[in-house]
Amino acid sequence: MIPDDNYILLMGVRVYSDQKIIDDGYIKIKNQKIIEMGSSNELSDQDGFNVIKIPAHFNAVPGFIDVHIHGVAGADTMDATKEALETMVMSLPKEGTTSFLATTMTQEGKQIENALINTGKYIKEQQSPGKSEIIGVHLEGPFVNSTMAGAQPIQHIIDPDIALLKEWQNLSNETIKLVTLAPERPGGLDMIRYLKANGIIASIGHTNATYDEVNEAIEAGANHVTHLFNQMRGLHHREPGVVGAAFLREELKAEIIVDGVHVRPEMVNLAFKQKLSDGLILITDSMRAKCLKNGKYDLGGQEVTVKNGKAILEDGTLAGSILKLGHAVKNIIAFTGCSLGEAIEMVSVNPAKQLGIYDRKGSISVGKDADIVILDEEMEVYMTLCRGSLAFKREEKSK
Repeated sequence: MIPDDNYILLMGVRVYSDQKIIDDGYIKIKNQKIIEMGSSNELSDQDGFNVIKIPAHFNAVPGFIDVHIHGVAGADTMDATKEALETMVMSLPKEGTTSFLATTMTQEGKQIENALINTGKYIKEQQSPGKSEIIGVHLEGPFVNSTMAGAQPIQHIIDPDIALLKEWQNLSNETIKLVTLAPERPGGLDMIRYLKANGIIASIGHTNATYDEVNEAIEAGANHVTHLFNQMRGLHHREPGVVGAAFLREELKAEIIVDGVHVRPEMVNLAFKQKLSDGLILITDSMRAKCLKNGKYDLGGQEVTVKNGKAILEDGTLAGSILKLGHAVKNIIAFTGCSLGEAIEMVSVNPAKQLGIYDRKGSISVGKDADIVILDEEMEVYMTLCRGSLAFKREEKSK
């Protein structure tokens, strides 16, 4: 039988399946789905499959899911063009990201609307295998606290407005999956109740909420924290703040930017010891400058300088990151001593479960989408498959 491009067999690789680690394993893929896996010595039939042999010391892990990313390679969600989203979906597999939430930011209303219309149309009509999949929109702002704006333009920040959110959700083709807001602002708790009732993740972020106010938000339905430690009330022995609530309340999954810049390695380790691998979600919060050279770039109409691994506004405020999600995996292992399996939980399993898509993504399991990343012995991305199609393979340097 002539091999079919829809039939792929990965051979000889260490497989991190949802049940166990399989040394010298194989994964069979048919029509974008995982149909079989096991130890190579148990493989009986490979007729008709395109066989890809992988070095035995490489690891096959589930595709990474980034629930908070603005841009990459010169493109940004807020550009509101098909071309920008195409750049993102084609660039992200290089870092192991097989699906993501296209993230907006605080801006004038019409600009947010254009981004939502563009992204909703792309999700519904223009996606294809072999590229990172946009699984929805993360609406970061404008319903935040101006005292914790960070790189969110203060002049466009407004209080939570359910009527406006409903309008935006309609414009987005019902693709808004996560909303970052400040629960202490007028209308905040009502918006959280609305989000909960409509199956949208309510995330506490860019907020000056007290510990008690966070507890009220949890009771209303909030279950997520946007970039832990950054732009929120910190930990104090008389006021635990948002960080204290994130540590103490198991209801909250906490995003964290593990680039060593936004959060010091020791604090990443502290967060891991408090939340463990089932309580954290690795994100990039990256901007358009990721994968580009040092220089000046735009973020929401603000000039951002990228230099020495940092992206900062003129006043020194951090303005997103240039972190690659694959490097976040390497960093979390280095900073905390966690296992690769625990890192997979934070970068694949937890985001899939949080988004309600664990039935089809987030683990290497029979019947799920064939979103698979091959990591080499240095934990660098060697190959990425997005829904069963090869999206990236590293070119080997000639010796």
